[in-house]
Amino acid sequence: MDPARCRAFLSSVETGSFTRAAETLGYTPSGVSQLVHALEKELGFPLLLRSKHGVTPTANGEMILPAIRDFLLQENRIWQTAADIKGLTTGSVTIASYSSIATHWLPDVIKSFEDEHPRIHIKLMDGIRQEVTKWLDSKEADVGFFSYQEPMKYEWIPLAEDRMLAVLPGDHPLAGADSFPIARCAEESFVMPALGRDADVLAMLERNHIRPNIRFSTLDSYAALMMISKGLGMSVMNELITRNWACDAVMLPLDPPQQITLGIGLLSLKNAAPAVRKFVDFSVRRLTRGQR
Repeated sequence: MDPARCRAFLSSVETGSFTRAAETLGYTPSGVSQLVHALEKELGFPLLLRSKHGVTPTANGEMILPAIRDFLLQENRIWQTAADIKGLTTGSVTIASYSSIATHWLPDVIKSFEDEHPRIHIKLMDGIRQEVTKWLDSKEADVGFFSYQEPMKYEWIPLAEDRMLAVLPGDHPLAGADSFPIARCAEESFVMPALGRDADVLAMLERNHIRPNIRFSTLDSYAALMMISKGLGMSVMNELITRNWACDAVMLPLDPPQQITLGIGLLSLKNAAPAVRKFVDFSVRRLTRGQR
């Protein structure tokens, strides 16, 4: 199977058009189209639906997409291993991460890593937990930075414990308290991060048998903080999210204390490409030495 044909198909799916895929791969649009057509002929069924609006995968295309992506990952691993044997550190690493980790931990890690390994290309995607795990499962990402939850189906490397905090308006009656009783989350107007799908907050509330009164949902954590500072409700966030945000909200530890474990997850460190293993090892050393 020709890797160029597979790359043309994968890029067409990811970009939604032959034109954008051509820009990514350095081909002409007709060249990408011909490569995809050749792959379809080789496999014996259509992979893409073509329209004036672009391209989308057929049902068969969706089914074969994970295998195509895995094939290209293995090809990349072969070339990286060969380069490693010859003493050349090359390759690429795609990271999926919580936005808070991407903001506060990874810039320094990536900068230092690229200084040491300038021939390794880093790509960073940030999102909520459901997105991070989806990117890992589809092999769009090589490594994920997120929180531990059972069941954990990935190889897991813990990095740090992060406190969960109550985030309150400055004029809240408990704003001057030492802690915030977690049971009160059921009585307050609640601003839920991640459009109501914050897996860490939902898991914490479920463990404590609390059903919050969700008044607002927002994807952006800073938007939630600003809404809280204007008195529109309260929320619960892990401490890393709240770091360095300038707003009139008050952060209090929860009573009883709650925390999440942040770390690295990936499908298999042993079977990962050399560049991925180097990045994971480098990240663990940097982020467990108190340099966050």
